[in-house]
Amino acid sequence: MKNVAVILAGSGVYDGSEINEAILTLLHIAKNGATYQCFAPDIEQLHTINHLTGEVMPDKRNVLTEAARIARGDIKSLLELDVTQFDALIVPGGFGAAKNLCDFAIKGVKANINKDVLNACKSFAKENKPAGYMCIAPALIPFIYDNAVLTIGNDTETAQALSTLGAKHINCAVDDVVIDQPNKLVTTPAYMLAQSIIEADAGIEKLVSSVLSIN
Repeated sequence: MKNVAVILAGSGVYDGSEINEAILTLLHIAKNGATYQCFAPDIEQLHTINHLTGEVMPDKRNVLTEAARIARGDIKSLLELDVTQFDALIVPGGFGAAKNLCDFAIKGVKANINKDVLNACKSFAKENKPAGYMCIAPALIPFIYDNAVLTIGNDTETAQALSTLGAKHINCAVDDVVIDQPNKLVTTPAYMLAQSIIEADAGIEKLVSSVLSIN
């Protein structure tokens, strides 16, 4: 039975992990007969967004504490992630991936990645273990892999920024994935393109099954 590490970035599409993407990821891991453990960095998130109005709120929230909402409390600090205990890594999207795990949403090509996120993700790359990134989470990939092939869907500006950072972007339909076989890396657009949970599910299901099938 394969065991998958899942890195979350908070709770909520505008300031954390996209909840549908996170839950669909966990569901398909389980439906494929694998197990998972959720992790998140124990840091303050960039800001808190009122998901009803889209306005910034004065609240200061913690990424790990917020992500625990999605994981029903079964989550660990990213510092506890031991790559030797896992067969693969998956990172759902949501703006938190580009605001909390890194600052791509703010700085674009001048972005930096959180050092603990970098260490955790690079540990899977160094061990040549499969990894999946969805939605905007592939913005992390240029910091982790050299010359990676990836997708965020077909957004020209975002694709160009990732190309500038050293990745090769491939346009991809919402229900498909891009597989970088040498890096054992799988990406899918998810809600970068999806107009419904059904559309998001199609690509996420394929991403999870692809990650678990890579040897």
